Amino acid sequence: MKAEGKATRHPSAFRLPPSAFQQTPSPSTRSAVVVGAGRLGTALARALDACGYEVRALVSRQAAHARRAARRACVGALALNVEELERLPAARLLFVTTPDDAIAETAERLAALPSLKSRVALHASGALSSEALAPLRAHGLAVGSMHPLASVSDVASGAESLRRAHYCVEGDAAATRAARRLVRDLGGETFTINPEDKALYHAAALMSAGHVVALLDVALDALKRCGLSDSRARKILVPLVRSVADNLARQTPARALTGSFARADAETVRKHLRALTRLEDADALAVYRLLGARSLKLAEEAGADPDLVERVRRELRK
Repeated sequence: MKAEGKATRHPSAFRLPPSAFQQTPSPSTRSAVVVGAGRLGTALARALDACGYEVRALVSRQAAHARRAARRACVGALALNVEELERLPAARLLFVTTPDDAIAETAERLAALPSLKSRVALHASGALSSEALAPLRAHGLAVGSMHPLASVSDVASGAESLRRAHYCVEGDAAATRAARRLVRDLGGETFTINPEDKALYHAAALMSAGHVVALLDVALDALKRCGLSDSRARKILVPLVRSVADNLARQTPARALTGSFARADAETVRKHLRALTRLEDADALAVYRLLGARSLKLAEEAGADPDLVERVRRELRK
């Protein structure tokens, strides 16, 4: 029996229009968009996907480039050009992996988007601090930098390198927490430096990576003058470089140093200098003298005979 005085409402009175159930996808904790689909950005997208993150968009200067990057990263991300930033989907993490000189401009363009739905913005520059993303902080995002100490020359191997790399992390507290969590998911490790030291830090990283490649290029040229092909010369030298890296992983530079300078062998150094002079390659001779002087300091630290060290030093100065 129905209670008197109460109206009976038709069920349709409680129905909401379909639009009430249409919501913008929420930025889940494991979602990301990558602005800057070069080698690093594409490799990062692939690495993120491999460890369970949803990469929702890749942005490049041209949409065709972004589509190629998505294929190489093996992700089903939305491919956008830089004029389509307003189409960026919601994602918790926003990565800016553009060249350094484009980071500030990119941050300003992103911060001007009323529809931007991210909580943390991270750039991947080694030389710039998180202040490069200050416009996004003003927009309400936590900002930081997350620079991988990894050499990324192609997408597939680069993604693997990113999954075991060390990352220099700094920025707002919420951003650094997010970055550290992400790096743990990637299988890497993090460390922090003062933001004002980032340029010096990056110079050190460059000398350990790009400059090693340049040094090997000088050595390869010398071997090719000995009659070896480029491929054969690389096949010979790369295992030597790996053995040096292995030694450095276990020992200090002074203890890891081997060869003529470690022994303070003046006669052999004299022969090297003559051969390099005949080579008529100013770069090779300059590199040999500069790094030879540094090697002598390491030899002294390791306990080399001071008289023999001085003999080698005089050879370098001639």
